[in-house]
Amino acid sequence: MATCPECDAEIEVDEFDVDKGDQLSCPECGSNLEVVGLTPIELDIAMDDDDDDDDDDDDADEKEDDAEEEDDEEEKDEDLEE
Repeated sequence: MATCPECDAEIEVDEFDVDKGDQLSCPECGSNLEVVGLTPIELDIAMDDDDDDDDDDDDADEKEDDAEEEDDEEEKDEDLEE
């Protein structure tokens, strides 16, 4: 048995069927939970995947900005050569 950190509901979790880092949902409140401890089973609120997606978007934006800066530098170099 484990306890939901959001609503304190008792959740039946078989310690042999889960590994640290596994995610599950609370049947009472629907919160996404992550297994953070195995003996005894400990659950914590899982980080949203949306945050990870936002980080990926930020990385893509940074790469795009870097590419634009390189293009601007190349244009300046071409102008100087002329």
